Amino acid sequence: MPTTSREDAPASAPGQLEAHVWSVPMRTRFRGLDVRDGVLVQGPAGWGEFSPFWDYDVAESRRWWRSAHEAAVLGWPDPVRGSVPVNVTVPAVGPAQAHAIVSASGCRTAKVKVAEPGQTEADDDARVEAVRDALGPAGAIRVDANTAWDVDTAVRRITALDRYGLEYVEQPCATVEELAAVRRRIDVRVAADEVVRRAADPRRVALAGAADVVVLKVQPLGGVRAALEVAEAHGLPCVVSSALESSVGIAAGVALAAALPELPFACGLATVALFTGDVTSEPLLPVDGALPVARPAPDRLAEVTADAATDRRWRERLAAVLGP
Repeated sequence: MPTTSREDAPASAPGQLEAHVWSVPMRTRFRGLDVRDGVLVQGPAGWGEFSPFWDYDVAESRRWWRSAHEAAVLGWPDPVRGSVPVNVTVPAVGPAQAHAIVSASGCRTAKVKVAEPGQTEADDDARVEAVRDALGPAGAIRVDANTAWDVDTAVRRITALDRYGLEYVEQPCATVEELAAVRRRIDVRVAADEVVRRAADPRRVALAGAADVVVLKVQPLGGVRAALEVAEAHGLPCVVSSALESSVGIAAGVALAAALPELPFACGLATVALFTGDVTSEPLLPVDGALPVARPAPDRLAEVTADAATDRRWRERLAAVLGP
């Protein structure tokens, strides 16, 4: 399988890699999705996942393929820790459900979705308050606005939500300049996500003065090694987060978190709990707030095989990504 060093090209064609398209319903709508699906590929190093969201174009999706290729063909760097602390992710649900999700998770850190389209600020307040109640005073809360706010709204809302005690706020605004403007006016850490992973070169985003934390997502960054380069380039504390993958994809995130020299924050890798099922009988779900460094085998592919239309759509997408 020929390789290429071009940043905008795939690592290789599938060749002999065995590909399977999977599809699993979500327990609650998340990131606008009711069903999550993608492609698993098997190679000499194990299984990899290719599951770019549909708002990623062909060029962006090639990083996701490089991540899958790395997992299946190259393998990952050696870990420096045997387990990874994780947060529970709380979708834009009502306060009672938010409380139940956190209470059942066993995690001491919660990431709460806020600024959901169609919801109110009061909805966010009630959700975060319920999460604080479930965690108790010692638990850590972080909120994620997914670029939804302008600068003034972000400052106002972060200040209001900080009465519940915020560890950090993730990507409150869309641009680096806006993040810097918000950061100058608040006392809460700012985490950069979209501005890094969707940049032409994530290593060269000018985060000085704009962020206190960098969120790393393996697939959008092109694999574990590429993400480690991003972490080194920015020199900021890192949080490894999922791109809503199956346990095969989550294993790559765990591998990244396990390979980072320092890991000061819990990682956002417990998202398999958002699915009604998984590709494996040994899903990567937290125990006592942590995930083991493991690579579960996708032994339930027959149960989560996508329908014919979804299968065709993903294979066409993969062909486009691997094309000239």
